[in-house]
Order: sequence, then C-alpha cells, then structure tokens
Amino acid sequence: MAAEKWTFLLVKDEHTPVQQFSVSPTLLRTGLAGAVVVLLVLVALAVGFGFGGTARIRAQLLASENQTLVQELEKLRGQVGRLGSNLDRLSQQDARYRMLAGLEGIDEEVYQAGIGGPGGATLRSHSLWSVDSTLSKEAFAVSYDLNAMERRARILSESLSEAIDSLASHQELLESIPSILPTDGVLSSRFSRSRMHPIYHVPLPHEGVDVTAPKGTSIWAAAKGTVVFAGRRAGYGLAVEVNHGYGYRTFYAHASKLLVRKGQKVNRGDMIARVGSTGLSTYYHLHYEVRLDGRPVDPLQYIITGALP
Repeated sequence: MAAEKWTFLLVKDEHTPVQQFSVSPTLLRTGLAGAVVVLLVLVALAVGFGFGGTARIRAQLLASENQTLVQELEKLRGQVGRLGSNLDRLSQQDARYRMLAGLEGIDEEVYQAGIGGPGGATLRSHSLWSVDSTLSKEAFAVSYDLNAMERRARILSESLSEAIDSLASHQELLESIPSILPTDGVLSSRFSRSRMHPIYHVPLPHEGVDVTAPKGTSIWAAAKGTVVFAGRRAGYGLAVEVNHGYGYRTFYAHASKLLVRKGQKVNRGDMIARVGSTGLSTYYHLHYEVRLDGRPVDPLQYIITGALP
C-alpha cells in the first residue's frame, strides 16, 4: 500500500499552470513543529527586549529620583545646621532670662539628652532601608537631628515661659537689676581676676568693664536705685555709686562731670555723669562695676538690651 501523503495545490492566476507538491505526514509535522519553535523563540526575544528596555528606563528614573533625594537631604542638613545655631542663641538668652528671674538654668543633661532608647525608631526600621541603605542612613540622621531639636525647642519654650512668668511677678526686682551698658562706646576691657594694669604694669584684678567713648559722652544709670556716693574717689577720679536694692550696687568711674548728688533717686536710663579721664586713667572711658551682696560680678552677665559694641 502506498504511503499516505499530503498534496498541496498552488494556484497563482487563471493563466498560470497549477503547481502541486506532496509531503509525507511526518515531514509536515516536523515542519509545523519547527515553525512553532521559531515563533516561540521570536516571541521570547521580543518579550526579553521589552522587559530590558523597561528595566533600563526604570533604572534611569530611580537614579534621577535618588539624585533629587540626595539634593533635598543636603538642603535639609543645611536647614538643620541653621536651626541648631538659632537654638544655641536662644539657649543663651534663656539662661540670661532665668538668671534675671532668679531661676536655676536648664540642666545640661536634660537639654542635651537624645531621643533614642527602648521603643524608639531604629535605622533598619526606616522606610528607605530596603530601598537604599546609604540614603536611609542619611535620612535617618537628619530625622534624628530634627527630632532632637524639636525636643530642645520644646524645652526652651517651656523654660522661657517660666522665666517670663517669674519676671512678670518680680517687676520691682527686674527694675532694680543693672541690665544695660551705661554708655555708648566700645568695650575695651573686660572683667578679669588678673589683668595687666595699664599704669602699674603688674597683674591686678579688674572688677568691672571699661567702655571707651569720647569725652562728655552720657553715662546712664543701669537700673532704678538711690545714689549713695557722688564725688571724687582715690584712683577712680569723679565717680558715682548707686544702690539698687536686692543686693545690687553699680559703680561708675573716671567721669569728667557728675550730674547727680548723694541721696538722689534715679531710674534706669537717667543721665548721672559724663565720660572723662579723671583719676588713674590713660584715656577717656567709663569704668563700670556691678556688685552683688558686696561681691564683684561680671557686668556683661546682666546686659540684655542687645549686642555689645
């Protein structure tokens, strides 16, 4: 019996002879299988190229997003630095206000305490850790600093509120605390336990501050009080001493002219003398002292009206 075959007729048009060819079923199946394999390979390659292109595009997008994130983190670090500087200045002001209010300063361990501890956020719990560990570390550090500053700002806010409340309830005391620089000029010598004396040329205590100013510049009372001395004192030339109560006294020396007398009441900002160079002095300036309970203290600790010249 003749083997079975598949016969195919090819008809081009009515003028062209019909062509025919026969193939065995085995050859036909082999050809169809090969065609299917080739088709599958082509489909696989097309899908692979498609996914590869998508992956490249996605990688480029992620790189761009990471770069943007790095730039934003850099801006945040700059803002954190400026915020830290502002908090430091605010902390210094808070310390002065608390001192004037008679309150103890904030405990440094409390103010500098971190915000970590059991139950706190960790680096590996950060949402970026599984995406980019390097960026996660930077973001976590910025977040940690911001949280710490938020805590410190809250502590300072509460402290300032306490100081303001205390100051409001001690208005009389506040008016009696010497809190202004008594003349316009340049701070030329600070409070010191041992300073080379400009005339004797030996180390001696300097129990006040010197403010250089032109002759005749106004000298004002640093706080409300009563003049207990107005005259010439050895070494200091023309001088004024004011008792402010609450243990505070101020002393103003080397004046060229006195404008108050003993027993006179003065308020903060009242003119009491004019700058000169009387007594043991090498130039026109005001020598200004503050004493608390008879003990000399640095006058600059009490000045709160602005930057020193």
